[in-house]
Amino acid sequence: MRILVTGGAGFLGSHLCERLIEQGNEVICLDNFFTGRKENITHLLPNPRFELVRHDVIDPFKFEVDQIYNLACPASPPHYQYNPIKTTKTSVMGAINCLGLAKRVKARVFQASTSEVYGDPQVHPQTEDYWGHVNPIGRRSCYDEGKRCAETLFFDYHRENKVDIRVIRIFNTYGPRMLANDGRVVSNFIVQALKGEDLTVYGDGSQTRSFCFVDDLVEGFIRFMNQTETVGPMNLGNPGEFTMLELAELVLKTVGGKAKITHKPLPADDPKQRRPDISLARRVLKWEPKIPLEDGLKRTVAYFKTQV
Repeated sequence: MRILVTGGAGFLGSHLCERLIEQGNEVICLDNFFTGRKENITHLLPNPRFELVRHDVIDPFKFEVDQIYNLACPASPPHYQYNPIKTTKTSVMGAINCLGLAKRVKARVFQASTSEVYGDPQVHPQTEDYWGHVNPIGRRSCYDEGKRCAETLFFDYHRENKVDIRVIRIFNTYGPRMLANDGRVVSNFIVQALKGEDLTVYGDGSQTRSFCFVDDLVEGFIRFMNQTETVGPMNLGNPGEFTMLELAELVLKTVGGKAKITHKPLPADDPKQRRPDISLARRVLKWEPKIPLEDGLKRTVAYFKTQV
């Protein structure tokens, strides 16, 4: 197949491009390099089935493709809060442009949505039928509400124009090619530990997250895109739940050294707990994460040792 991946030079996008190429597909990688990096896909450039296009999804684009994966959007708080208006435009206009293209060429189109659509959830763990508890005017709203609006657009295009959609909700993911400065907790802890700095835990460290290794997530992406039982939304992530303190201690154990843990005040609208219910993915995709946090952290630390 001929497949377009927007945000294809980013952390998740580059791993997806790699896997799609391995499967024998032709891949067009579209990226404006706001958070994507050329070094993430340099090894793919010599491949005749891989094409890199520098372009912003806010502006329209035309390609003849069979499938579209829409992964374009900064996904960590420092990056999406750096230019919040641009973040909302990327989610909303990017969705409109992907859906318009899918409608014209009759391609199946995949939206990389997020667990952030659940906000600071009052239901635990989160199931796909939960509508969320989101602050529409806060510092994180540009991302949360942008992604919620993108989901709305996907389902309206599906209902009104019969566009063949797939909507996935991604929970915390980590692995090689994360940006060292992206402000996500796994990369923060690893970089601090490698530099011998104290690990910064916000609040008392009792807030929880679930961490899925990137290889597991990409496997879920492809299985979901190529099944016909459901258009979603579908949660993808690791249902194993860890407190921030547990994660910090595991990173210290993995990296070694003498770094300690320090505490800072909790940021605004920071969710207290986040854990996916992946019953739907288990049933439809026969998918669940296989790589334990300890193993995934070792591989991620090895990558960051080459970066820091």
